[in-house]
Amino acid sequence: MIALPESVASAALALCAALVAVNLASLAVAALRIGRKGKPSASPAGAPVSVVRPLRGLEAFSEETLLASFRLDYPAYELIFCVADAGDPVLPLLERMRVAHPQIPSRLILGDERIGGNPKLNNCVRGWDAARYDWVILADSNILMPPDYIQQMQAAWRSDSGLVCSTPIGSRPENFFAEVECAFLNTLQARWQYAGEALGLGFAQGKSMLWNKPFLEAQGGIRALNAEIAEDAAATKLVRAAGKRVHLVAAPFRQPLGHRDLAEVWSRQVRWARLRRVTFPLFFAPEIGIGALLPLVLTGVLAGTAEAALWLVAAGALWYGAEAALAVRAGWHRSPRMLAAFLVRDALLPAIWASAWARTAIVWRGNAMDIRTRDAAPLETGPSAA
Repeated sequence: MIALPESVASAALALCAALVAVNLASLAVAALRIGRKGKPSASPAGAPVSVVRPLRGLEAFSEETLLASFRLDYPAYELIFCVADAGDPVLPLLERMRVAHPQIPSRLILGDERIGGNPKLNNCVRGWDAARYDWVILADSNILMPPDYIQQMQAAWRSDSGLVCSTPIGSRPENFFAEVECAFLNTLQARWQYAGEALGLGFAQGKSMLWNKPFLEAQGGIRALNAEIAEDAAATKLVRAAGKRVHLVAAPFRQPLGHRDLAEVWSRQVRWARLRRVTFPLFFAPEIGIGALLPLVLTGVLAGTAEAALWLVAAGALWYGAEAALAVRAGWHRSPRMLAAFLVRDALLPAIWASAWARTAIVWRGNAMDIRTRDAAPLETGPSAA
C-alpha cells in the first residue's frame, strides 16, 4: 500500500463522515415525513376526477393493476385508457374489465398524438384533452392503486400546490435482482424524494400525478410537458416557474415487481440517471455520494489504518441499518437478503453515474434515442430489444 500524507487521510475521513451524516439526516427526514398527513387538504372534497392511464403491452401484474382502477372507493370518477396501437395485446384484457364494470364510466382512446420523443406523453395527450373534470390524475399502468388512491392524492394538495405526485415503491420482488430494484426505488430514491420535498425541493414523479386542469392549461396545457424529454422534469420546472410547489402523497403507492434480471435493473437505472443528468445536472452531480460502498471503501484505502477501518465498518453498519429501519418504519419490503441487495445496488451506482455522464443515448419503449434534445431523435441504430 502506498503511504499517503496524514493530511490526505484526515481529509478523506472528514469527507466520508460528512457524507455519512448527510445520508443519515436524509433517512431521518424521510422517516419523519413518510406517513405524516400534514396540513388539511386544500382540494375540494368529493370533486369529480378524471383518471388517465396510458397502457402499452401486457406486464406480469397487468390484470391486477388494471382491475384496481375499477375498484376505487370514490363517488365520482371516470377512467380514460390511452393505447397508441390498435393491435396492442392489452386491449382484450381491458375490454373484458370494462364490460365487467359498467357502473364505472370508462373510455378507451386509440392512437397517440406525436408531440415529441416521449412515448408516454404522446399517449396521454388525447386522454388529457378528453378528460371532463377539472381534476386529472395521470397514472402509469404498473402502479397498484389502493381503494382510497384518489383520496390520498387529494389529501396532499395544499394552497401552494401546483402538482401532487407519488414516487413508486417496489413491492413483491420474486428474485434477488427484483430486491435490488427495491433497494434502488425504496430506501434510496423514494427517501431522497421525500427528504427533498421536506426541504422545499419537491420534484415531480411521473408514476402518479394529480393536476388541476385549469392550472396546467393556463401554463400551456399538457403539451407544455414536452419542454423536456421527461415529462416529470418538465412538470417540476413548470410548477416552480408558476410559483407553486410539488407535493408528495403521505405514503407512496406500490409497484409490484415480480422477476427482474440484472440487465433490466441496469437498463432502467441508467435510463433514469441519464434523464436526470440531462434535465437537472446540478442536482445529479452529487449522486455519486448517495451510496455507502464507494466512499467507505475509498476512504479505507486512503486512510490505511486499522482504526480507520473499524470506524468505517461501524459507519457502514449505521448507514445500512438506518436504511433497513426506514423500510420497517414505512412498511416497505424487507428480507434477509436486504443487506446483499444494498451492497449490489451501491456497487452499481458509480458505474450508473459514470454512464450517465458518458452517453446521451437511452433505450425507451424498445427504441434507442438520443436525449440531448427534448424531441429525443431516434438513433440510426433503430429499435432495440434491451
